[in-house]
Amino acid sequence: MNVMSKTPLSLEFFPAKTQEGEAKLRLARQQLYVLQPKFCSVTYGAGGSTQAGTFQSVRDILAEGMSAASHFSCIGATRDSVRQQLLALRTMGVQRLVALRGDLPADHGGGGEFQYASDLVAFIRAETGAHFHIEVAAYPEMHPQAATPNADLQALAAKAGAGANSAITQYFYNVDAYFRLVDEAQALGLTLPIVPGILPIINSAQLMRFSEACGAEIPRWLRLRLQAFDDDSAAVRAFGLDVVTDLCERLLAGGAPGLHFYTMNQSAPTLEICRRLGLLPSGSAAGTDRATTALALA
Repeated sequence: MNVMSKTPLSLEFFPAKTQEGEAKLRLARQQLYVLQPKFCSVTYGAGGSTQAGTFQSVRDILAEGMSAASHFSCIGATRDSVRQQLLALRTMGVQRLVALRGDLPADHGGGGEFQYASDLVAFIRAETGAHFHIEVAAYPEMHPQAATPNADLQALAAKAGAGANSAITQYFYNVDAYFRLVDEAQALGLTLPIVPGILPIINSAQLMRFSEACGAEIPRWLRLRLQAFDDDSAAVRAFGLDVVTDLCERLLAGGAPGLHFYTMNQSAPTLEICRRLGLLPSGSAAGTDRATTALALA
């Protein structure tokens, strides 16, 4: 049996804003469930701006028979509001959270009663005990607002100390940055698994925009290659599949405990990468090779 076939996978979606988007998201989820993900997470907008959509997507995923993890940010929140939201999530049947500090919405004037994600993790533990498996964020290339790499590492340690079970990284394309983070975390005595976050390359302009906003580095060689494709979207996708598949192969060969895919609410790129990695469960890959590749390159 291919060792990679046992690799735990998880998938991230964001709430759709329109009925058409919701229909496309539902279809993408159904197509991706062939991967038998450990859980599916749903993002949460700045200051809770997408809370209703996030919670509805979580309900849908649970109704589809999958484990759902709600993103949960604390900037701008009060203890009472968080307490109420935790109760709502428990009532839904949610058992996993992605606890984040989050970003302030543009029109928000204050930061609420929580300053750091570690404060939120500690509060969730105090309120709910061990009910939730708590995921937190980790940054192979340093959080853009961290003062130093060591300060960023200490922030991860604080989240672990507050009760986080595991971490998911920001996406990256420099595999050495991930393994250095893991080594430094272990040297500090941290034992929580650090799962690499994987963003398929679908659109080069979108990738550059996202990376500028979140502080993820696009290596110079990769940036130049993507720029050279100009407006050839099929070439960008084909090249991106090769790059991200190679990244995942190196991560798994080096001992990464799983892969967390930022799907962008699309199924084809993630499915094609997983097919190339041998991560489609036995029997499900038959007959899908050409169709999946065509979709991914479309």
